[in-house]
Amino acid sequence: QVQLVESGGGLVQAGGSLRLSCAASGRTFSRAAMGWFRQAPGKEREFVGVIRWSGARTYNEDSVKGRFTISRDNAKNTVYLQMDSLKPEDTAVYYCAATYYYTGYQVANFDYWGQGTQVTVSS
Repeated sequence: QVQLVESGGGLVQAGGSLRLSCAASGRTFSRAAMGWFRQAPGKEREFVGVIRWSGARTYNEDSVKGRFTISRDNAKNTVYLQMDSLKPEDTAVYYCAATYYYTGYQVANFDYWGQGTQVTVSS
């Protein structure tokens, strides 16, 4: 089992920045692919980005291109999502997720999820 706890959400003005953290426990963190997703009210959960155990990253280019950066600190069992140039449409609950058998960035491919942290961007 893997436990994931997100933190760092909050209210920010458009153009501002936030850094989300996701602390993991329970299994060897360094071998997991760690993803970030978000879900706005009335919408489906959306892929934001993923960082694999190798450090390779993939982003949802359509929605976060050039603005969000994922990183990980295996010594701290933590993955981060740095969000810059935030827009009101980035408002959502943000979730981190983990999988040890990465086959793609679809929601169904991730086995472990955190409880989410709210990010609200005001215009």
